[in-house]
Amino acid sequence: MQTLFPYDKVRPVQKGFMRQVEAAIINKTHLLAHCPTGIGKTAAALTPALAYAIENKKTVFFLTSRHTQHVIAIETLKKIKEKHNVNFSVVDLVGKKWMCCQKGVAILTASEFGEFCKELRDKGSCDYYKRLKRKNHPTFETQTAIGQLKKEPKHVEDAKQICCKLKVCPYEVACLLAKEAQVVIADYYHFLQPGIRDTLLKKLDLELNNCIIIMDEGHNLPARARKLLTTSMSTYMLEQSIKEAKAVEYFETADQLTELKNQIDSLASSLSLDKQERLITKKELMQLIENIVEIEELSGSLRFIAEEIIETKKRSFANGVANFLESWKGPDKSFVRIFSRIFSKSKPYLNFSYKCLDPSLAMNDLVTNVHSIIVMSGTLTPTEMYRDLLGFNESTQLAEYDNPFPQENKLNLIVPKTSTKFTARSKKMYEQIAQECAIIVNNVPGNCVIFFPSYRFRDDVYVYLRSLCEKTTLLEEPGLTKQDKAEIIDSFKSFKDVGAVLLSVSAGSFGEGIDLVGDFLKSVVVVGLPLTKPDLETEELIKYYNEKNGKGWDYGYIMPAIITTMQNAGRCIRSATDKGIIVFMDERYVWPSYFNCFPKDWNMEVTLNVKKEIDKFYNQ
Repeated sequence: MQTLFPYDKVRPVQKGFMRQVEAAIINKTHLLAHCPTGIGKTAAALTPALAYAIENKKTVFFLTSRHTQHVIAIETLKKIKEKHNVNFSVVDLVGKKWMCCQKGVAILTASEFGEFCKELRDKGSCDYYKRLKRKNHPTFETQTAIGQLKKEPKHVEDAKQICCKLKVCPYEVACLLAKEAQVVIADYYHFLQPGIRDTLLKKLDLELNNCIIIMDEGHNLPARARKLLTTSMSTYMLEQSIKEAKAVEYFETADQLTELKNQIDSLASSLSLDKQERLITKKELMQLIENIVEIEELSGSLRFIAEEIIETKKRSFANGVANFLESWKGPDKSFVRIFSRIFSKSKPYLNFSYKCLDPSLAMNDLVTNVHSIIVMSGTLTPTEMYRDLLGFNESTQLAEYDNPFPQENKLNLIVPKTSTKFTARSKKMYEQIAQECAIIVNNVPGNCVIFFPSYRFRDDVYVYLRSLCEKTTLLEEPGLTKQDKAEIIDSFKSFKDVGAVLLSVSAGSFGEGIDLVGDFLKSVVVVGLPLTKPDLETEELIKYYNEKNGKGWDYGYIMPAIITTMQNAGRCIRSATDKGIIVFMDERYVWPSYFNCFPKDWNMEVTLNVKKEIDKFYNQ
């Protein structure tokens, strides 16, 4: 197999990973790899996969949930093409909605956009789609677009700009090019959702056994897979559907939906004031509907309403309700049905959820039929857990690589003097946490980020920290836009010489996916564990895995929180020259069930005198 590595030198650990990827692909097996930052996993995975694909007429799908990883993959493939002058083509795909040239589609949900797009195509109203082919052959504009995209790998935004300028549909052009492409960069859902996967593969004239799949940021896979197989319906959706039904004069359906909403409102009395949620059976909701109208009849009427609404408004809530009713009839095994009261800014609504508990349901076809799957992440540990969660068999290769950066550049500390447990929370504890945080940020030269388990907990600690902290403090707020996030990061970077402190939340905007290479970040403090009181879904998840393999508490509750904190910690050291201190602040981190979750090469140290360790680290 030819060597297509894009750089002049291959690091030893990178070479080891490349060999394992190559072996897995040649032997048609799967590989799950924990690859810490610095290994260069994108180049190491793509290089052997691309070489095999070219020689054996396969297609590599590089799947990731992060926009930045699309860019990294494209840049890597550009370098391969430039360095080796090898002939291959690349397609970058995101959601069809985000590639659309039509105005105003960004506000639509995925299903709403699907209906809107279908409506335009069926009626011949989309000029971009109409210009794609003439007499079943690509038009001059389409051929021009494909020719430009073939010259070098292009990011999806650049591809979209080229196609929109030529007045042809970017998604359809991308699919035409993908038929002969060796690499397709896409999102998880392109393969985890069976309907979308089947449609895409049919468009590309591909079978699963001719696909090599690389899944980046694999620690996100279980949650994403479960979410993609989950559906819900709220009384807000019903209210909007009633308005739509009246607007197109489906008055009988409007009356039926109104009666259904009234019945659901009555059902709310079964919710206790303290929990606001309970389990509900499939039959319970179906019976509620059947007392008013046949479900199939209601679904059919909703579809007709949606078609008429989409003609003028692009989006339809009626379609969302119809989709939910179809899903609700699904199996009980590996799913949980929950009836709850949700609170919005305006008023509370009632909600039905059909939630997937087992992410392996989305992976089964892939694990069985795909040529090879490579799952990789900087925090894919323990790999055995991911093998279990994602449904890989015992023959799947597992690999955990050590961090390639100099060990002396990073100090990993556990300070077990405080706790964020609910039973331990008090003004005294908040003050003690603030004091420990102040010692760290005041003695570390440069910028620091402190991650808290929640915004409320952060604010309770900040009451005391703001008077103790000697540096400028920046606070992350919930619901930040991309622009808000960028402005905070730019402001934070501007303080690198004097130091500032960003007070963030573990599962918030800055918990993963930000790179502050160089002198922009010198310390990360993770306060407590982002464990909340288990809700009904979590309780059912714990119960499900207890019955499946006896690991419910670990797989359903502890490990997701630990993985989040490890992602937080990973913001600190992003290159071989970065130097910094990572502090985990909670007594539970020294408990064996938590301590053993850390990768062995992290060399965790426990201290009650954090200032002493900081001074020693910077004076060594």
